[in-house]
Formats: sequence, structure tokens, C-alpha cells
Amino acid sequence: MAMKGVIASAVRTLASSGSSASSNTFTRHLHASAGSKKIVGVFYKANEYAELNPNFLGCEERALGIRDWLESQGHKYIVTDDKDGPDCELDKHIPDLHVLISTPFHPAYVTAERIKKAKNLQLLLTAGVGSDHIDLKAAAAAGLTVAEVTGSNVVSVAEDELMRILILVRNFVPGYTQIVNGEWKVAGISHRAYDLEGKTVGTVGAGRIGKLLLQRLKPFNCHLLYHDRFKIDPELEQQIGAKFEEDLDAMLPKCDVIVINTPLTEKTRGLFDKERIAKCKKGVLIVNNARGAIMDTQAVVDASSSGHIAGYSGDVWNPQPAPKDHPWRYMPNHAMTPHISGTTIDAQLRYAAGTKDMLDRYFKGEDFPAQNYIVKDGKIASQYQ
Repeated sequence: MAMKGVIASAVRTLASSGSSASSNTFTRHLHASAGSKKIVGVFYKANEYAELNPNFLGCEERALGIRDWLESQGHKYIVTDDKDGPDCELDKHIPDLHVLISTPFHPAYVTAERIKKAKNLQLLLTAGVGSDHIDLKAAAAAGLTVAEVTGSNVVSVAEDELMRILILVRNFVPGYTQIVNGEWKVAGISHRAYDLEGKTVGTVGAGRIGKLLLQRLKPFNCHLLYHDRFKIDPELEQQIGAKFEEDLDAMLPKCDVIVINTPLTEKTRGLFDKERIAKCKKGVLIVNNARGAIMDTQAVVDASSSGHIAGYSGDVWNPQPAPKDHPWRYMPNHAMTPHISGTTIDAQLRYAAGTKDMLDRYFKGEDFPAQNYIVKDGKIASQYQ
């Protein structure tokens, strides 16, 4: 399929899955005045991998596939992967940019200081899901609009979580390592490999991703628990066979596997500290594709070293990219990766299309789909409060 056709198809898919935008114009903060706009995108660099797949849109080199479209309308599109440090490329453009696009996989940390310097900034877009790299309170106070492509990678992340559960339960990583190292020691793997069937799996958060994970776990005949601010629709809850747990601390010791599916907020930052991890069952397996800062970094290392956590897997770190000396790289019984779960090629097509759609609406002064707003008219979306 030609690139334009692929993106158009993804736009239609996103549009059909979300609420339609109203015809009302934006507040003065978001209304795009006439003339050329300066748009800055921050994406990870693909280097030699950039040309291996024409749909690899989420990298710096392909820049969501929207450069020609933007420049044909007279807009300026600056793309970089250099986002940190006092002399980074991003900071050179902060004073006069109108729109900043970033992703959760290579986040541009939009601090209150950067917002203060960005005199022309109107719109902050997350190409993907998760906008905690932005100081949302500062953005709201400055009258900025923050939006993301809600739903664009929920399938990707839920599938990845299921994979990680199985990797931990079956003790896959040591087996792979043996083969790479020329070894063959079945006992070194099988002494702590289990079936998933019959185990109790609990998700902390049952939003879009959490519900999809529970649905995908149902065929494995697990005992499914979930903790969230809200209960799942009763019909869906019955269909999945999941049980609501109002008290997080009461749920944790019941679980063989815990999956983190909650946004990073002031309330959830450091939620799993030493004391809360101690409430988990000894030998618990933890999967975290939500945000690294939800976990106390050293507490995870200590519990993994003692065996209280028997396996930890995820793709989110604090900060990102993770420094070479990050202790999670070296703790025992982990199956960590870079932040990849939500940036499959399929997800890239969806969030590239969704970003283009919101930019088009911004230029026309039209509303975004309601579920995409994270900050609007000075108000922060409920999931981040």
C-alpha cells in the first residue's frame, strides 16, 4: 500500500474508534493564526535501520511522514533527537516554536522552565499515549493545549505485556542466554519455570490497556484481579471473569503476577516503594510497561536481589533513555528492554496518522477528538489528576 494510503487508512481507523470532533473553534491559546508555523518534532534516531521499512515513521529520519505535507503548506518543520542538556538542539528552538511533538519512547521533557521560555508555544502533541513528560500544571497555567493520540498503541502495549508475563513465568531469558553462550543446562531453567494456567494475575489500572490485557489473559484460565478508580462495565467484567479489588494493598499478596497499567501522576509516582513491594507475595513477578517512575528504582533492585521479586520485566525507565549505569540493567532475573512496546510499526502508523489529523485540525481551528485532550482550557484530564 502506498504511504499516503496507509496513513489515510490509519486516520479512518482512529476516527472510527474515537468520538467525532465538534465544529467549535479553539480558545485563543490554540487557534492557529494565519501564516507559517514552526513545528518541532523530537524522535529517536534510527540510523541504519531507517531505510529497512518504509512504514518506520516514528524515527527522526522519517519524522511521522508529515514533512512534505507540512512544508507544502508553508510551515517549518524541525526534527531532532537531541533533547537533553543545556546546549541541546531542542533548546535552540524553544523560544520561537509554535508546536512541539514528542513521543513517550524518546520524550522531550517539557519543564516549567522550557514552557516559560517558549513565548510562541500553543500546542504540545504526544505522538503516542502518555504525556507525563510534560509539566501539565505549568502547561495548564500557561494556557497551552496538550493532546495525545489516545488509543493508538493500546493493542501494542497489551500484547507486549502478555509476552512479558509468559517470558517471566516460563523463565525464558536464562534459557535464551544459555544457547547464546553455548550451554545446555535444562535444570538451570526448569527449576523455576511454571505454567500460567491457574496463577493469579492482577493489574494495577484497568483502563484501555488493562482491559485489553485482561481479555487476552482469559483463555489462559488465570484468576484475574484488577484495581482501579472505577469498576469495569459489569457485562465486560463478567465476560472476562475479572474481580474488582478496591484496596490495592489487599490485592497485592494474592497475586503471582502484577502488571502496572496506571498513568504516572503525583499520586502514583513512587507508588511501589520498599513498603508496598514488601506487601507483595514472595516470588512475585512484576511487569511494568506504564512508567518507570511508578516504581522506586532501588527498591526494585533490592527486592530482585533478595528474591522477593522473582522476575521483573518492562520497557519503561526513569529517566529515558536509561543511562548505562542504571541499576535495572544489572539486577538479577530481569527481562528489561528499551521503551518499545507501544512503537510497533502498526502503532507508528496509527500515531503518525493521529498526529497529522490533530495538526490539520489545529491549522483549521477545529476541535480534536475529546478523548485526545490532556490539557484544555486550563484543565487537566482526570486520569492525570
